Amino acid sequence: MRVKHIASLTAIVAAMALTSGCTRLRAHQGYIGDQTLLSSVQPGVDNKESVQASLGRPTFVGQFDQNDWYYYARDTRQLAFAQPTATDQYVLKVRFDNAGNVASVTQTGKELISKISPEGDKTPTLGRNKSFFEEIFGNIGSVGAGGGQGATPNSPN
Repeated sequence: MRVKHIASLTAIVAAMALTSGCTRLRAHQGYIGDQTLLSSVQPGVDNKESVQASLGRPTFVGQFDQNDWYYYARDTRQLAFAQPTATDQYVLKVRFDNAGNVASVTQTGKELISKISPEGDKTPTLGRNKSFFEEIFGNIGSVGAGGGQGATPNSPN
């Protein structure tokens, strides 16, 4: 009787240990402030200083245009070793004019997420596909072929 209890307890502990690796992991990236602060940024009213005072420093600044500020937050869920899947995303883009005043404010969500699927382990290239032996022995006989009879291009015959 006691052996049955030990065996069932061992089975339960083993099952819990095996299933603990399959739990969903949740993660959060970025920080977005209060919704009233986000909606308070108005084009033509605010400037860089007032936006930074109310929302803080941006998550990142535009790579090609320093007048684009992005505030970003994303929640993800992941099962064991699988790729994380976005459950929620929020991006606030604040564009400034050259004088530093807010020109436009854009809010987007999860609808702009794109899944990029690369083509296997090989990058497709244009040109001719050469075999292993063509790569090794492909230049035999081509040395000096341009000038004829081994002559270099700029040498006087």
